[in-house]
Amino acid sequence: MYFLGLGLILLGLKWLEISVFASWDWWLVLSPFLLAVLWWSWADQSGYSKKKESEKMDQRKRDRIEKSRAALREPPQRRH
Repeated sequence: MYFLGLGLILLGLKWLEISVFASWDWWLVLSPFLLAVLWWSWADQSGYSKKKESEKMDQRKRDRIEKSRAALREPPQRRH
């Protein structure tokens, strides 16, 4: 995601011909987009994306279990 953001910023700076970026070659300005594609394809092929998704789901499950345990330890509230 960082590569995509960097690419958009560089593209905007080149397009608006701001400062030094106006003289940069287009391949240099567009290279973060290529890096983003390479990163996403590597992450999908290596299982990195699935691993991170699984870790996130496991953490949510642990948090939900801990919240339930904490609720069981609290004394019930009395209604007046």
